[in-house]
Amino acid sequence: MIDFAELRRGMVDGQVRTNDVTDHRIIAAMLEIPRERFVPASLKSLAYIDDDLQIRAAGSGAVPRFLLEPMILARLVQLADIEAGEHVLDVGAGTGYSSALLSRLAQQVVALEEDPDLAAAATSTLADLGVDNVAVMQGPLAAGWASEAPYDCILLNGAVDEVPAALFAQLKEGGRLIAVVGGGGAGRACVFTKVAGQPSERIAFNAAVPALPGFEAPQRFVF
Repeated sequence: MIDFAELRRGMVDGQVRTNDVTDHRIIAAMLEIPRERFVPASLKSLAYIDDDLQIRAAGSGAVPRFLLEPMILARLVQLADIEAGEHVLDVGAGTGYSSALLSRLAQQVVALEEDPDLAAAATSTLADLGVDNVAVMQGPLAAGWASEAPYDCILLNGAVDEVPAALFAQLKEGGRLIAVVGGGGAGRACVFTKVAGQPSERIAFNAAVPALPGFEAPQRFVF
């Protein structure tokens, strides 16, 4: 029988602590949240490896979706600098692991997922685990979830070509949006802070993560 608790400790000690993640709240959450509950049954034994795990296969025009590798997700969440009373939007929540992690840091989390099967899985798993401060919503990722805005922080679970104005509009003044901008090996984890109604960008570190659908830059006509 697989000792998932031991695998969790190995993940935190070998992948998270060793990569500049020092927020004790994130470390405690990653030690407690059963990541294996958020991946397909065939991948449970791989739930704690240092790699992205596919949670939806490509097909019928849909792109594959992934659970981000633990180290990158932990660093992105640390970058968000979430406080206990804050209201957070988790874009591309997938099966809900990132939302479960955010639930330990924030007062309330809106988990946005456009795939109905992933949204249903997130709803079920979070309920089974007793996570009661996350609301799973289904809709287009790039549109955000305006009815619950404004948010103190917005986290994007994947690489994007650009961040839509609709998401910036849903941030509070002084709020932060965390995104990996750029694909392949050129991705950069960025913090966008809303200052006087406009986004101010800071690049934090390089990060190569799978793309989120719906955030592709529009094709521009070139002479």
